[in-house]
Amino acid sequence: MATTNTIFSKIIQHEIIADIIYQDELVTAFRDASPCAPTHILIVPNILIPTLNDVADHHEALLGRMIILASKISKTEGISEDGYRLIINCNKHGRQEIYHLHLHLIGGCPLGPMLVNNNIKS
Repeated sequence: MATTNTIFSKIIQHEIIADIIYQDELVTAFRDASPCAPTHILIVPNILIPTLNDVADHHEALLGRMIILASKISKTEGISEDGYRLIINCNKHGRQEIYHLHLHLIGGCPLGPMLVNNNIKS
């Protein structure tokens, strides 16, 4: 499942063109190529962590940076007042598509319900 070089790794290394809005030694933030809202930004660690299940104690500062950066970007994007959603998908049932941990910052319009309950069985 995990690879050593994901599409996000290539964006981080500037091997693939993307609209990067922030980059430092820990994280990179860029606009999603297929946005689901007016603001849809991905915040990814610069190191490959395949899923949330692979996070370890030594990643604490990196995860904190991702959340703090999401809050800062929400302000610069003008979506902090009306609100936004942060999403981390994990594995198949969580609908993770790229196995490089990433945080979705989504906003700029009403986002609707969190989940649709059409697949839940009692």
